[in-house]
Amino acid sequence: MADRDDIKLDYSNCLNEVLGKHDKEQGIFFEELKTLEDKLVSAHNSVTEKKAGGNLGFMELPYKIPDAKKIKEIARRTCGGYENFVVIGIGGSALGNIALQQSLNHPQWNLLGKKSTGNRVSRKGWLRLFVPDNVDPELIAGLLDAIDLKKTLVNVISKSGTTAECLANFFVIRDKLIKRVGFKKYPKHIIITTDKEKGFLRELVNKGEAIASFEIPRNVGGRFSVLSPVGLVSAAFTGIDIEKLLTGAARMADRCSAAMEPAASRTAGADHSGASSYNNPALVYAAVQWLLYQKGKRINVMMPYSNALYGIADWFRQLWAESLGKKLNNSGEVVNIGPTPVKAVGATDQHSQAQLYIEGPFDKVITFLSSEKYRASVKIPSVKIPTDGKKHYLGGHTLNELIKSEESATRLALTKQGRPNCTIAMKEINEDTVGQLIYMLELATAYAGELFNINAFDQPGVELGKQLTYALLGRPGYEEKKKELEEEMSRQKERHVV
Repeated sequence: MADRDDIKLDYSNCLNEVLGKHDKEQGIFFEELKTLEDKLVSAHNSVTEKKAGGNLGFMELPYKIPDAKKIKEIARRTCGGYENFVVIGIGGSALGNIALQQSLNHPQWNLLGKKSTGNRVSRKGWLRLFVPDNVDPELIAGLLDAIDLKKTLVNVISKSGTTAECLANFFVIRDKLIKRVGFKKYPKHIIITTDKEKGFLRELVNKGEAIASFEIPRNVGGRFSVLSPVGLVSAAFTGIDIEKLLTGAARMADRCSAAMEPAASRTAGADHSGASSYNNPALVYAAVQWLLYQKGKRINVMMPYSNALYGIADWFRQLWAESLGKKLNNSGEVVNIGPTPVKAVGATDQHSQAQLYIEGPFDKVITFLSSEKYRASVKIPSVKIPTDGKKHYLGGHTLNELIKSEESATRLALTKQGRPNCTIAMKEINEDTVGQLIYMLELATAYAGELFNINAFDQPGVELGKQLTYALLGRPGYEEKKKELEEEMSRQKERHVV
């Protein structure tokens, strides 16, 4: 069984007691976190009540093991006749899929052979994964140039079944598929993941145009859906153990089931006053981020020191931005609030972004994602320096030692310059710990919504953009919007272009 310490949140470097004074206090005081207890308990209780009311479906997903078993069985039966798995989705229907693939499979997965030949690493019969999450014509045309549709399964994902980008790419690939394999056979290359009852895609399923379909729960929003069939299907077809992913998420859910650590479980003789008694890493992460936001730290940089976790940082950008960036609060007041998430990766971005973070404006907090153990070890060979024949200092070390040293050095440099930073550390990267991490960040987002007093589960700004796109493309029912747009454009007669 995985240890509860497989994932730890260390927020020490966000405290002024550690950061020291740099013109003014840049972090938070431990006492501030302690005095926030009532507000945090209220946030936890509110989220718990919403879950009980059936409104937060993402909190139910870790326990849907029977659904995961069914998906695994379908993947096992189906993989043999195909080479490629293409996900047609965007935003919440794509970023989670990419994050799972990048974190849990071989870094060069699509270049591996499907089956072993000699001692070469292979995909063990599982499929290559492609996620063209845009309507860039060059991207889609390039994918179609590179893969054989006759050997391809296409998973079309849209909760509403009406997402313009998703349907457009689907129509393009569907047309190519029909030309390649024929109208009668093309449905065997399609899997649809959508709403249980409504939408264009569900209509196709009801007419028998798909070999299989999966349901997206009504109470699960797109950016919170990676642990639903939205993310699990592509993961299963690429050999990821999705049951372990869910059991990891369930472990984190159980760990975060209370705002405060029960008295009976506390270590005898320890100081358990205030914040020290919190045992809910999602709640503490949300609290630290909220407190720092009040002090002008409006930018949250997520910086994994692992290429495998870079996709998690990309997925988190949407989760944090779309959930917490809001015009109105829960009282209907205009607040225009929300932290800005930025992604980086160590050690690469030490050479592109770190200068700004260490010496630029005091408006950022860095969240390191750290793995104690890498799944490969690479030794640096001994090399002599030509001028004096002495051994180069790097020789005999490993790339593992180098990247961990660079991580520690960056963390120390930030702290010495009074830049708040915290670390989410995992013992190693596997299905269990990734499931824990995903759930922790999703729950932290829900808590942060309560602390900011906004609705973390809608996206009115995104919806406006969708409506204007529909109008420009002449979708029925949007005639008035199109008329408004045309009138607005006619008023903007003079353009300032150089």
